[in-house]
Amino acid sequence: MKEQENSRGEQLRKALSYTKKNGYDRVDRAELEAMDAYCTGYKQFLDAGKTERECVDRTIALAEAAGFRAYQRGMALKPGDKVYRANRGKAVMLAVLGRRGLDQGVNIAAAHIDSPRLDLKQNPLYEADELAFLKTHYYGGLRKYQWVTIPLELHGVVALKSGQVVRVSVGNGEGDPLFTVDDLLPHLGAEQSRKPLGEAIPAESLNILVGSRPLADDEGSDRVKLSILELLNRKYGIVEEDFISAELSAVPAFRASDVGFDRSLIGAYGHDDRVCAYASLAAILQLNDPERTAVCMLADKEEIGSEGVTGMKSAAFDTFMEDLCQSQNVPLRACYERSFCLSADVTAAYDPNFAEVYEKRNSALVNCGMGLCKYTGARGKSGASDASAELVAYVRGVLDRADVVWQMAELGKVDAGGGGTVAMFMAERNIDTLDAGVPVLSMHSPFETVGKLDCYMTFKGVKAIYEAK
Repeated sequence: MKEQENSRGEQLRKALSYTKKNGYDRVDRAELEAMDAYCTGYKQFLDAGKTERECVDRTIALAEAAGFRAYQRGMALKPGDKVYRANRGKAVMLAVLGRRGLDQGVNIAAAHIDSPRLDLKQNPLYEADELAFLKTHYYGGLRKYQWVTIPLELHGVVALKSGQVVRVSVGNGEGDPLFTVDDLLPHLGAEQSRKPLGEAIPAESLNILVGSRPLADDEGSDRVKLSILELLNRKYGIVEEDFISAELSAVPAFRASDVGFDRSLIGAYGHDDRVCAYASLAAILQLNDPERTAVCMLADKEEIGSEGVTGMKSAAFDTFMEDLCQSQNVPLRACYERSFCLSADVTAAYDPNFAEVYEKRNSALVNCGMGLCKYTGARGKSGASDASAELVAYVRGVLDRADVVWQMAELGKVDAGGGGTVAMFMAERNIDTLDAGVPVLSMHSPFETVGKLDCYMTFKGVKAIYEAK
């Protein structure tokens, strides 16, 4: 009798209880090989795209190799056609036309390709005590103390009055120099050490060291600064005033690398949110004849609120979608109200080293797959779109039918902090939207960490959403 009771309890537990399972216990060797191949491509994407401009360039190259064409307004389209449109070189939209009309809605994956960094100010170059520095203004929610004494690269563009745009990339080429931000030595840092973590490194001290060698055969002032200007002029043809119309950013000089003895993790700069951007891109590149039109949106400016003409708040996405709709004489609003968007953004991975800020029962775990977030926001769900129960159930069904390893996730304890995504801006368009993405350790740091299995399952999940009927 006791054995029968235990057997019944086990049966009920299996049938009724919900328990997260490590994804490695659910996948076979063939899928592990596919995972490794996918992650190799992802690491290459990260190394090629240290800024949103570089991500757009890489995206277009991959898209054109997969048969996508630049979309021109009025272009005749038919099911199976693959098109893209770049928005000012810093955001990009791709679509594969489905067999069903746009009046039946579209399946969207929306991610962002900007990441926290140090932007140069418009008058950045100065000399102090025969050292040359660049002044910066940090971009996004970074922790300033993490950005000192690490190797940095410089990427971006300088726009000249002539209209010429000069590309700048220093630090990622063979034999290139690197840059860094100084910090105080511990021998003299007693007072600094007594300050709160968020105040120990003032923003105005995030000045990048760029040189120390004075200009030869000159007895004037600022000889080091002048030497730097001469080098920049010789290589790029720019003068100091050209910094005013430049977009230059310092980013960590880290290559995407396997982490761990078992190589099960990837460490890199920019996982947030290029890990989901690449999943969204790689999935749409594999589509050929979907039932519903699939749209991939890779936006800029999410880290500062999705503002500006290249952010998710911009009408650029609506313009692209309206152009597609007009090719079928479909009102944009009719398309939106029957569409679904997966807001593909990362979530916080539970870290046992900082367990006090997580609520483990509702946190995403590394290697438990794609993390679904019904809501993000802060405190009382402020800034969240909060997907409906019906929508979450729909996505559960899509993912289960595609054999995707997934889990539910929440961004830490209720009052511990919070964060947002582009979800609310898609929801404002009357598009049903749910957040989902890869759990990340050390999010917003110069070297974030993700699990390979979670990366692959997010790709597999986005592809299932694109293919959903």
